[in-house]
Amino acid sequence: LWQDILKANNAQAPMVLRVNTRRISVAAYFKKLAAAGLAAEPLGPVGVVLQAATAVQQIPGFADGLVSVQDSAAQWAAPLLLTGLRGTAPLQVLDACAAPGGKTAHLLEFADVAVTALDIDAPRCQRIHENLQRLGLSAQVLTADAADLPSWWQGQSYDAILLDAPCSGSGVVRRHPDIRWLRRPTDAAQLAVQQERLLAVLWPLVKPGGRLLYCTCSVFQVEGQGQIQAFLGNNSNATLLPSPGHLLPGQAVQWAGLVDNPAREHDGFYYALLEKSAA
Repeated sequence: LWQDILKANNAQAPMVLRVNTRRISVAAYFKKLAAAGLAAEPLGPVGVVLQAATAVQQIPGFADGLVSVQDSAAQWAAPLLLTGLRGTAPLQVLDACAAPGGKTAHLLEFADVAVTALDIDAPRCQRIHENLQRLGLSAQVLTADAADLPSWWQGQSYDAILLDAPCSGSGVVRRHPDIRWLRRPTDAAQLAVQQERLLAVLWPLVKPGGRLLYCTCSVFQVEGQGQIQAFLGNNSNATLLPSPGHLLPGQAVQWAGLVDNPAREHDGFYYALLEKSAA
């Protein structure tokens, strides 16, 4: 199996777009691609796979906010977190570790929600502002360490929290080849400690009956299944809802013992959807 992961991470990743259905339908956008002579195929509810990678300046409607570049695995976050979630409109959503804002934008495109986007890196927070402006969306953007509550938290609770936690990036090596040289053998364990802290700090901020979606772009179990199993063991008010679990990069076969996922072209990812007890 590890050979399949390495093979996938050595292959060229496809260029995938997410259609901003606030501004244009998927069908109408495909007509724009055809008029521009760009071959593409649909992928998921709002995804588009270009037959050949194209500079964003040449992608129809990109500058006007009709589409964003986002891998199909990352496009699962907003629907997983928000589909079927009940609460007083607009739902209050926290996107922790939000930069550069791709998932923040998708949350806002997917539903009428009020989003607080949080990230520790000020320059990357500026990219959140730029992406939202291009797409015609708005959110409260804060620069702070999500795990340092006194630096940003005003006492509010959230219907939903998206925790796209810092990780090894082992599932996106094909998009970021430098990961091979920048990562050290000890990194995954150190990052797992950070992920555990973020889960522990943010879980109390979820309203009763609310949800937290934990995700990483990692194929390592210490940053995925192992992390969530430990969390569930320590939090009796948390229930794991149906979730994709580990998604392997490319079309690699599924790990034995994990949830089966259809073969499709996507980055390596992990998703766990947690629901807090109503009482």
